[in-house]
Amino acid sequence: MLAILLQAGGGGFDITSILPLVLIVVVFYFFMIRPQSKKAKETKKFREALSKGDKVVTIGGIQGKIAEVKELYVVLTIANGVDIKVQRTAISPEYSTGSGSSELEQEAQKPK
Repeated sequence: MLAILLQAGGGGFDITSILPLVLIVVVFYFFMIRPQSKKAKETKKFREALSKGDKVVTIGGIQGKIAEVKELYVVLTIANGVDIKVQRTAISPEYSTGSGSSELEQEAQKPK
């Protein structure tokens, strides 16, 4: 490969001809690849830390409280007596609070 670069450059190897390509790769790494991999690690950590009682929101917008945690899925209570089974990958870390109590329960506990 180096021989091809030397022949194309007229015999002299000029580092300034490769510098823009290296700069583009560095910019892509720091502005696109690194943040995306960091976000993926945080999402994986969030989903592994799910526990019973956490209040979560699915990526489809369903809000519920975790009633049971299994390896591949969780059981969400979305209303009194209504439980649904949802895959862990469908839980949205951006909108889930994980506080353990629903908004209705918090309002009921407020003094009037």
